[in-house]
Amino acid sequence: MEPKKLLIITYYFPPAGGPGVQRWLKFVKYLPEFNIQPIVYVPENPTYPIVDENLVDEISNQAIILKKKIVEPYQLASVFSKNKTKKIASGIIPNKKKQSFLDKTFLWIRGNLFIPDARVLWVKPSVAYLTQYIQENKIDTIVTSGPPHSLHLIGLALKENLNLTWLADFRDPWTTIGYHKALRLSNYASKKHKKLEHQVLNSADKIIVTSKTTKKEFELLTSKPIEVITNGYDNENVASQSLDTKFSIAHIGSFLSERNPRLLWESLAELVNEVPDFKTHFELKLIGAVSQEILDTIKQYKLDSFLNNLGYVSHNEAIAHQRKSQVLLLIEINSKDTKSIIPGKLFEYMVSNRTILAIGPEGSDFAEIITSTNTGNFFTYTEKDRLKTVILAQFNQFLEGKLQAYPVGLQQYSRKNLTKQLVKLIQSEI
Repeated sequence: MEPKKLLIITYYFPPAGGPGVQRWLKFVKYLPEFNIQPIVYVPENPTYPIVDENLVDEISNQAIILKKKIVEPYQLASVFSKNKTKKIASGIIPNKKKQSFLDKTFLWIRGNLFIPDARVLWVKPSVAYLTQYIQENKIDTIVTSGPPHSLHLIGLALKENLNLTWLADFRDPWTTIGYHKALRLSNYASKKHKKLEHQVLNSADKIIVTSKTTKKEFELLTSKPIEVITNGYDNENVASQSLDTKFSIAHIGSFLSERNPRLLWESLAELVNEVPDFKTHFELKLIGAVSQEILDTIKQYKLDSFLNNLGYVSHNEAIAHQRKSQVLLLIEINSKDTKSIIPGKLFEYMVSNRTILAIGPEGSDFAEIITSTNTGNFFTYTEKDRLKTVILAQFNQFLEGKLQAYPVGLQQYSRKNLTKQLVKLIQSEI
């Protein structure tokens, strides 16, 4: 039986690094096992804020990769400030009170002149190219993955022009995503975002989301079927790791200004002062892009002498740190708009056998996952005393050599099982 062809339209794909790449890289890896031929359409010359060349080796040799050039404002803006555009492209937006004139200008341009995002100029040439490709290769099913949500506009146009099935995959929400309000949107721009979001949600044949909360939000905007397919973990080929000899609390991934957990820094500062052994053994590891405000706050609480700021590392190195760190830190912005965010690294954390220390808004979807899998502890931003008590208990377990997680029910989040869920969705649309 001939494999079914699936056209996947995505921006982030190797050599791009970071968590946004993993979702479709892994779907593409397993789709051929279900007799589906993945055809991946990506930009030829993208502006990736993070590059990880090692991930190129993980692309399935059964995948067909299509590329077309893209024009991005980040390429032009980097002439003025490469560092600032790279940070904005990766989602690191300076605190509103600390934004320079250049910061404000870049954010205003990004939010108001490029709607829904800075990759919108890729839409028209992509529609022209893919229309011909789809017709010549008899493709009847496509998937668009966002953010960037401009890629859904490619799906919207293809759906209008051709007789095909379109699945719109939302790795993150659109108008309720955490950084949306920071883009200095005009009233016109805000309305246009909502109009485009409504069009996409009501034109796609099926919507895929990564959390229950996003599903509930979208159900208010469309009657189209919505399926929750979370991110997950894969069986990574990483050598066995020896645990850190320090009591290391590690945050792996982008650490945005809005995620600054003062209750954590305050708890750690108090433990340093109150527990004699704590200052001897404690290490704070930050791996990935970190905002200056986070670093300034750590210094303010006099924790900088315990800081090991490693910057961005390859995906394999990140997995290694997850497995050897004593405690894994997961932080989400304290906002009702972020309750739906389930960080992709959560699932890698869950299979590391290390305990998770998570802080987020009340009612967070990822709190339920951590609790049901017995992989760590979740705290709201008002639970400072309980947070401090748990860290001290973890430290004492560390001293006794007994600190680890005892997870249950993780198999449902394996990448292969999640791909099986995706395949059922695709086959139901034929």
